Amino acid sequence: MANRLLSSIPPSYFKTAMSSDAKQGPLPLINLAVGIPDGETPEPILNAAADALYKEENQRYGLFRGKQSFKDMIIRFYLDQYGIELAEHNIALLYGTKSALVQFPMMFIEPGEGVYLPNPGYPDYAAGVRLARGEVYDLPLLPENDYLPDYDSLPAVELGNARLVYLNYPSNPLGAVADRGFFDRTIEKFKDTKTRIVHDFAYAPFSFGGPHPSILESDPDLECAIEIYSLSKGFNMSGFRVGFAVGNHEMIEAINTYQDHTQTGMWGVLQDASVTALENAAEILPRQEEKFRRRSNRVTGAFTEMGIPINPIRGGIFGWIQVPEGHDGESFKDLLLKDQSILVTPGIPFGSRGRDYIRISLAVSDQVLENIISRFGNIRHLWQ
Repeated sequence: MANRLLSSIPPSYFKTAMSSDAKQGPLPLINLAVGIPDGETPEPILNAAADALYKEENQRYGLFRGKQSFKDMIIRFYLDQYGIELAEHNIALLYGTKSALVQFPMMFIEPGEGVYLPNPGYPDYAAGVRLARGEVYDLPLLPENDYLPDYDSLPAVELGNARLVYLNYPSNPLGAVADRGFFDRTIEKFKDTKTRIVHDFAYAPFSFGGPHPSILESDPDLECAIEIYSLSKGFNMSGFRVGFAVGNHEMIEAINTYQDHTQTGMWGVLQDASVTALENAAEILPRQEEKFRRRSNRVTGAFTEMGIPINPIRGGIFGWIQVPEGHDGESFKDLLLKDQSILVTPGIPFGSRGRDYIRISLAVSDQVLENIISRFGNIRHLWQ
């Protein structure tokens, strides 16, 4: 039996909610509820992993804070991609980025301190704040502000107690992006306060109007922000569970110290494969970006033509769709499953501002994407 604190945390939506009682319709099921990029991991990465398996050094416990070769490659990658100069003490290797995003409040804030979480935003952020006995503060993302937070509208009492602000651009679930100016304003707002920034950069490669900036470009002295970078999406390595955090030394050292006590070093095979991934970034990432840019254009154009209100997908791998009048996200999810055999994610788990929305994933083949457009076309009258 879990203790009272853990028992007080609502179950993870993505573990439980897809076991709905709603019955699938007669058509073959299309699952748009998960954000796992389709296709295989690129061959150079697989070959590197296969070779690394036979290295004797990878069959033993590794260094707690990772191989020098992986950390050196991260330094080179961030310099090449974003012009950011990192040192080894600005890097923490991660066993999947979700773990760090959920655990970070537990290793950084004090009980009672506040953490601003985007609304709509990734559901599991909140679990870490509650496990840290912190206060969840609402960071509204509104269409009139291009889904960027308006810091001037936040209550002064909350701002004075806030220890962390979580950001996520390109956004899951909104498909919104941020520009350099926004990150400049963010750093200027918080750099001389006790508040620190965690930028979830999981969808970094998927920015369809040009390369997406890193928040560290606006914080070149690494004073008050870290960025959480995932290899899962851009490199098709979701099963590998590899990522890294980079940025402010104090925040990075908190992660490394925590992992010193809870981990025994990332498997060397994963690190060697990740080195090859980053070495081949200039070839791999543009292919991924082009694939999802093409899909986002196709879906956005088709849905708009059918009169189905979908957010502009400026980045990421998801579409955010307003449900027809008379429904909320949960009821419309059930209707789609029964009527069109399409499984989607309702917007409710992403926060109170997601109640009247659903999220669809673009991580399906082009042929399946055409089937999706056709099936939504069958019910377009619901929005009329």
